Amino acid sequence: MRKNAEFLAKVIFLVLAVSSSLVLVGILLLLAVYGLRTFGEVKFTDFLFGKVWNPDAYGEPQYGLIPNLWGTFLTTIIALLIALPTGILSALFLSERLKGSLRMTIKTIIELFAGFPSVVIGFFGLTLVAPLISRLFNVPSGLGVLNAGIILALMSLPTIITISDDALRIVPEAFREASYALGASKWQTSIKVVLPAAKSGIIAAGLLGFGRAVGETMAVLMVAGNAPIIARSLFDPTRTITSTIAIELGEVAQNTTHFFALFTLGLILFLISLVVNLLAESALKKERKVFL
Repeated sequence: MRKNAEFLAKVIFLVLAVSSSLVLVGILLLLAVYGLRTFGEVKFTDFLFGKVWNPDAYGEPQYGLIPNLWGTFLTTIIALLIALPTGILSALFLSERLKGSLRMTIKTIIELFAGFPSVVIGFFGLTLVAPLISRLFNVPSGLGVLNAGIILALMSLPTIITISDDALRIVPEAFREASYALGASKWQTSIKVVLPAAKSGIIAAGLLGFGRAVGETMAVLMVAGNAPIIARSLFDPTRTITSTIAIELGEVAQNTTHFFALFTLGLILFLISLVVNLLAESALKKERKVFL
């Protein structure tokens, strides 16, 4: 009976794994089939290096990737500049200084924050962060690159803290004991011994935080200003790939160049997320091999 149960469990997990893989491949094929049809009407170089996204222009609509890609990476980089040091130091404190029920309570709260609806965090950015930015920097509107970066940082923090904490906890206790034996303090041990030992896991946390920020839609839609331009200041409005798809796909006519161009944006976003997740998985595997 036990062998039969184990065999059945293996079959179920295999079916689920294959089904997930097929769904992933199906999504990729769907995006590719529709997205690549863009280049029947638009030159590949014009799309890839174009600096104007204006599908509703009279005469000759323009489908330039650069404004959307620039907005996506600019807001994500700002988010990581805020979230990475904050998340790593928080994970270090959580892993090395807190013990028992207090540690588990705080970590549970952090993990629950990851499940907050993005629209709620978007409201926070719209009603609190935007007026604060406007007053502090004396700008007409707080909706723009900086606001989007702050909100994305908040949304990436739970992922970065959780993965970093797991990476730090897996470092063998012998590393700490050897450091203490040489006269190092707890914080010296944490920063100079434990943190470098967990660098692969920390890198994975950063990559997964990057993936979380790149794929966010609703919160960025509410706070970024949504102008498809190349932002030259932290206070300029911008638009990300996800925002463009969310705003325009519901109203575009099917089987038009504009329709296919949005699928091309989706394909690019899918490939970025896929590469980032593969790199993060590779870093996590390296972390496990070092200590297991």
